[in-house]
Amino acid sequence: MFFNLSKLLSFFLVPSNILLLVLLVALGFWLLKFRKTAATLGIASITGMALAAWSPLGAAALGTLEDRFARPPLPSDVAGIILLGGAVDTHISHDRDALTLNEAGERVIETRMLAERYPDAVVFLSGGGGHLFHDGTLTESELARQTLIAAGVDGDRIEMEERSRNTCENASETTAALGDRASGTWILVTSASHMPRAVGCFRAASFAVIPYPVDFRTKSGNINWSATASSGLAAIDLAAHEWIGLVTYHLAGFTEELFPSPDQ
Repeated sequence: MFFNLSKLLSFFLVPSNILLLVLLVALGFWLLKFRKTAATLGIASITGMALAAWSPLGAAALGTLEDRFARPPLPSDVAGIILLGGAVDTHISHDRDALTLNEAGERVIETRMLAERYPDAVVFLSGGGGHLFHDGTLTESELARQTLIAAGVDGDRIEMEERSRNTCENASETTAALGDRASGTWILVTSASHMPRAVGCFRAASFAVIPYPVDFRTKSGNINWSATASSGLAAIDLAAHEWIGLVTYHLAGFTEELFPSPDQ
């Protein structure tokens, strides 16, 4: 129920969608001769769109997430590396019959590098599909497995679960699949902006992991102005997705901390 509802509501919680919908409502009021209301909504929408597109607001909100967990010194030996889903475009991979990474593809690349650094470590892939309707495409884990094997990782080292559909289920399904082995030292690989929510979910599952953030979108400690409207809107949309996710997961009881930190 939570998964289905979150997917249905996600469209209406994206800032760029909200601002465009307000503009369409303004157009409707204009056609209905409510000119003052239409003008107010139209100006608010265009102003909001401009701020989201060209100001550093989105990058600042995203950078706060990305700066939460710095890359830690890595131990000399680990039991395994956990790669969370979200780096492979399952639909395009299926349609084109070609492995296709999305903008978070660094997750797979960095996992490959860690696998080389720790040749005896298990590589565990977590991710079924985050789509509302299953259309017969291969799971994120299976496509990531194929990508890693093509990049030179021994397939015998790779384990995976293909049931999880969101971050909360990533943590619970991974913990269940690993069983007693979860008490070992495991590195968690996911996008830097996603790491606070991911760590919160794994802590709630009593699984202590070493956060290894990748896929950074902002410069640390700097004001990031957007060079293009599309990049600014993408930043604020991604930031909103993660901040709303943090609040929602905490209210739903999926995490114990609202904004998990390295000190907790």
